[in-house]
Amino acid sequence: MRRFGLAGKYSSAIPLGKLSGYRVATMKTSVQWLNDYLDPPADPQEQADALTACGFPFEGREQLPDGDVQQEIEMASNRGDCVCHAGMAREIAAITGRRFKAPDGKGTSTGPPVEDLVRVENHEPGLCPIYTARVITGVTVGPSPDWLQDRLRAIGQVPRNNLVDATNFVLFELGQPTHVFDLDHLEDRSIVIRKARAKESFLPIGEDALEVELDPRDLVIADTNRAIAIAGVKGGAETAVSDSTTDILIEAATFDRVAVRNTSRRLGIASDSSYRFERGVHPADVGQAADRLVALILEIAGGTLMEGVVADGAPIPSPKIVEMRHQRCNDILGHPLEPQEMIQRLETLEFAPQLDGEIIRCTIPTRRLDVSTEIDVIEEVGRTWGYERLDINDTVEIRPAAAQSEQLALNLMRNLLVSEGFIETISHSLVSDQDADRFLEHGRETLRVEENRAGGEPSLRPSVLPSLLHIARRNRDRAGMHVRAFEIAAIFDRKGADHRERRSVGLLVDARPGDDPSNQYRILKGVLERLGTALLGTPDAFVFEPGDPDGDGQWLTPMAEVRLGSATIGRIGLVTADIARSFGADGPVAVAELIVDPLVAGYPPIREAEPLPQFPSIDRDLSLVVDEAVNWSKLESVARSAGDQLLDDIEFVTTWRDKKLGSDRKSVTMRLSFRADDRTLRHAEVDPQVDAIANALVESVGGELRG
Repeated sequence: MRRFGLAGKYSSAIPLGKLSGYRVATMKTSVQWLNDYLDPPADPQEQADALTACGFPFEGREQLPDGDVQQEIEMASNRGDCVCHAGMAREIAAITGRRFKAPDGKGTSTGPPVEDLVRVENHEPGLCPIYTARVITGVTVGPSPDWLQDRLRAIGQVPRNNLVDATNFVLFELGQPTHVFDLDHLEDRSIVIRKARAKESFLPIGEDALEVELDPRDLVIADTNRAIAIAGVKGGAETAVSDSTTDILIEAATFDRVAVRNTSRRLGIASDSSYRFERGVHPADVGQAADRLVALILEIAGGTLMEGVVADGAPIPSPKIVEMRHQRCNDILGHPLEPQEMIQRLETLEFAPQLDGEIIRCTIPTRRLDVSTEIDVIEEVGRTWGYERLDINDTVEIRPAAAQSEQLALNLMRNLLVSEGFIETISHSLVSDQDADRFLEHGRETLRVEENRAGGEPSLRPSVLPSLLHIARRNRDRAGMHVRAFEIAAIFDRKGADHRERRSVGLLVDARPGDDPSNQYRILKGVLERLGTALLGTPDAFVFEPGDPDGDGQWLTPMAEVRLGSATIGRIGLVTADIARSFGADGPVAVAELIVDPLVAGYPPIREAEPLPQFPSIDRDLSLVVDEAVNWSKLESVARSAGDQLLDDIEFVTTWRDKKLGSDRKSVTMRLSFRADDRTLRHAEVDPQVDAIANALVESVGGELRG
């Protein structure tokens, strides 16, 4: 038994082609088919020019052997009403002043009530606003008449049989996908609109189709036991019409565009039906297409139409009423048009305009899902009147806005880091689950993208560091370079339903084998200190505190928290050995990451000018041997507390380590500067202060003075 494809299942009328570097959807049209709805007819160039003028650019044409002309027209993503010949003919008529001849047809029912034979249960009216079923008995499946085959061939379709061709004709005439089931293959002659069951199997129609596995995200059309179609996407092989079909159920419905698109992309199944449902089909337009299909089938396949329609779904929304101020229209277009001219233009679009004082009130046709506000109606007036007729100024006066303080701060940050030898990177925000989990704070979870296109990187990064580590690895592997890099980007995580997005700056210093790890850390710490001084105006804006090994930042060892006031805004340290190895590092890798917003919130900082000192300072260097765990901030704090008003500044000089000091000891040298505002100091005044500071350091941190 031979099976035939149904509406749009074999179509090539909506190809995706390359144009100037982006993907664009086009539709093949027949000049003669378009002229079926135009009075007087338009030649190919007139059709192409008119469609281009109203927003559907002409892409090319081909002369056909029978005298027809096939033209390819670019489609607008928000104009689902024009992905068909009647819709494009309506546009041509509005632009050129021709009369649009709407297709018409309604079959006469002579059979018993359809409710006696079939039933429809719609369990998902939110996803299927309306589902209608009609029944024709006694049809004869065979070849379509020549005129119908010619119309389909003209747009690249392959005629199949009169039932399939009729559904395809209505699809490309009115833009309404329909479907025909073999009634004898529907169990209990029931139609049920429901969500798919977990792991429910489905065999799509088509010669080379493979069985797919559905899940509860997919909307299906089913009988009492099985899915017989993927709603809005593809019909099933088990209920397809064949050369022995005599009784048919005609489906005309509409489905939620997002649900159709998600299912189509997830299953990798696309069709001309899904293409149109993704652009929107209004429930009020379903009946006209069903009537047209019924009349066509009765004409070319015979049969008896059962009386009535079985339908289920939500109430059909009323047409939208949109008001437009005609003075506002003129203000936007920049050209004076009389209200009657506007009304005439809107009448050609079947907007039923009514003038009420300063207002033109329009009843928007249900097919025009793209029109909902005043500016949309103004656009329609301008589009049909002709954008090329609008007055255009040769020059436009502009006043550049002053740079925002935040942008100035970001520019300063970039310039400073580049001047320190860092290269700015731009990387993708998706990373692998493994990379995301490594750099995730305690109590937080990752945000994931549930798309097949994400491949092995479905997680939104909770840190910029994994991206920088991958970049460092590529530079080592491909160029033998050990880079300094930074990136300013968004990072993401969540806690339950609370999603968090923050902007961070990540920095990386990739060292060579044998380089001193502490030196890389000091380089990065110095860069952060200069960054804090530049953005916040004070040299000690950041405080570096040793981090909790069991807390956040476990990907760093050693690790220090970077504090701004009482808030922790980031971390600095060396990447742990196991993480460094996993990224192919052959030397120490120092990294830091700070949250950007606190850094730029107060920019530019308020700086106070102070007079230069009039008297010289006396500087003394003090070297202290301390445990490795003692940090500079502790030493500086003790020294400042022990000094008096003559102590002007404390400066870090160097850290010295040697086996003579012991494996866990180091020598820290600081420079103490003393100064008086009213005189030149004498050494005798400074000596007691140096001794007091030295004694305080020895007692507080257990240090030992070096001579």
